Amino acid sequence: MRKLTLVLILLLGSSISTHFFVNSSPSSILRDLSFENNIIELVSSNSANLEFKIPEMEILSYGIKGYLKMQEDGKISPGKPLTVIDFSLPSSEKRMWIIDMKDGMILHYGLVSHGRNSGDLMAQKFSNISSSYMSSLGFYLTGETYQGKHGYSLRLDGLEKGFNDKARERAIVIHGADYAHENFIHQTGRLGRSLGCPALPNEIANEVIDLIKEQSLLFIYGKDKEYLNKSAFLNT
Repeated sequence: MRKLTLVLILLLGSSISTHFFVNSSPSSILRDLSFENNIIELVSSNSANLEFKIPEMEILSYGIKGYLKMQEDGKISPGKPLTVIDFSLPSSEKRMWIIDMKDGMILHYGLVSHGRNSGDLMAQKFSNISSSYMSSLGFYLTGETYQGKHGYSLRLDGLEKGFNDKARERAIVIHGADYAHENFIHQTGRLGRSLGCPALPNEIANEVIDLIKEQSLLFIYGKDKEYLNKSAFLNT
């Protein structure tokens, strides 16, 4: 029995090594894995996070992977947090996290709306096309703030060609909305929906925008095979 267990461990170790080390230098892979594991451990063990549900480990790992890539490219301002939105969860649940990447503390955990044509309770369809009124998946860099028809808002630049790189021309931004409030859930069983923007409850929108504006990383996850299989961020 012990011999069988040892063989299985060796086979598993070989499989993992092959997966992570093909076409990569061992030093860079070990550094990346160490960073990812460290942040995941910080988020999981930080006592300040005990009152929050934390993101699924796989989704958090995806976000950290993208953060590391952008950090190495010098495209994230120092000290900026990572924002994760999980559109595999229903809109009646909190599904947005802002995470301090230094100590793993969750700075914000709350509601966020998806696009009108992405689905009702669940976001199931995604698009990068103008006037689709759907949400777009992938990694974004936050931009500048402005005053628009929804009040204080934050522009987003999609970083993934074919999935969200039309965000600017589609006016996909973060803004506050009455329909993104918990009271809307009590009335309808779900949040109201946007024209594709990740909309937040009005009372916390300004605070959240100020926390993540100007070159921080946002990752929007959804159960979409095409994105998960073809994203350059997730498959490098």
